[in-house]
Amino acid sequence: MIDKDALLKRFISYVTTYTESDPANDTTPSTECQWDLARQLRDELEAMGMTEVTIDENAYVMATLPSNVDYEVPVIGFVAHFDTTPDFTGKDVKPQIWENYDGGDLMLNKEQNIVLSPDYFEDLKQYKGQTIVTTDGTTLLGADDKAGITEIMEAMQYLLANPQVKHGKIRVGFTPDEEIGRGAHKFDVDKFGAAWAYTMDGSQIGELEYENFNAAGAVVTIEGKIVHPGYAKGKMVNSMYIATDYINSLPRLETPEHTSDREGFFHLHNIEGSVDSTKLEYIIRDHDKGHFEARKAMMVQLADELNAQLEKELVTVEVKDQYFNMREKVEPVMHIVDIAEEAMKALDIEPLIKPIRGGTDGSQLSFMGLPCPNIFAGGHNFHGRYEYVPVESMMKAVEVIVKIAELTAQKKA
Repeated sequence: MIDKDALLKRFISYVTTYTESDPANDTTPSTECQWDLARQLRDELEAMGMTEVTIDENAYVMATLPSNVDYEVPVIGFVAHFDTTPDFTGKDVKPQIWENYDGGDLMLNKEQNIVLSPDYFEDLKQYKGQTIVTTDGTTLLGADDKAGITEIMEAMQYLLANPQVKHGKIRVGFTPDEEIGRGAHKFDVDKFGAAWAYTMDGSQIGELEYENFNAAGAVVTIEGKIVHPGYAKGKMVNSMYIATDYINSLPRLETPEHTSDREGFFHLHNIEGSVDSTKLEYIIRDHDKGHFEARKAMMVQLADELNAQLEKELVTVEVKDQYFNMREKVEPVMHIVDIAEEAMKALDIEPLIKPIRGGTDGSQLSFMGLPCPNIFAGGHNFHGRYEYVPVESMMKAVEVIVKIAELTAQKKA
């Protein structure tokens, strides 16, 4: 059904195009390089015969596959993002293709002794005999979310070539800057014009998600006072010691490495420190809205307590919400999840319905009026050197898109 070679060629083309986003830049897109893939996608959509192909001033790409039935069908959409995370370099990606994976270690980089091993990454074991795409260990791969883009493009190509598959109007959208939390900020939901959509941005085959973290970012700033250390008694205030007190006051086991499922966390992801001033950058996550609000309040309260002990206002906290749990927006229209689940079951894929320990464009889009569950794109170990994707999982994702389109168009009695 799906041309494996064509899919792989398309995917390699996308992951070797540099599109890393930059949280320090306020423009949209946040990096000039993202335009390269945005324009490539526009050109490919036009070449394959899609209609209403547009790219706006912020690099959002949209296109339409017209309905091929003569009755009313809800307009649905499929969305993916083309930026890659700044957490790990995505420059000069050198994909490696492992045919008929034997179930053992994959030596990604012999010179640097970088090994992708199923002894550590157990999910690899389920893909024995399949074709695995990895990097050379010096970059991420970019399957997050260039696998999703590939799958949407291949699905549209298939539907255009096979008009016997009946479907309504389908909209596709590709976004910048998802990895820095701004992927949907300037997405024109009215222009997109879909009743609902699906982000193709999940991980392993079968994932189907309509819950995600409530998310916020927090910056803790501690002011100190630098004095010559030989004459510092009673005068020097070392901001790094105060920062250590702040860090140790948060629950030590409520961090990413100690939590799973719906458990929330505080994650210290960056420190810049000197005697004179220290900045701590946190992300705050929780599926439960009440717990989420309590976590934000705790961070502010700890600063107040430290300031009281110091008898000086040296610690300040700035908290900004980033996105919220889309469950409350999807549950009233659960039939859109049911359709995706039915599509997977029809293709002998076991649906894995679970909460996302992260966020997608879909969470923001749901609150903007476009309910948007998340479907697997097939990749594993995102945001690092050990990222990989089985080609067969990508092919199955293409089939899921096609089947969702087909099921949505089934004429109701």
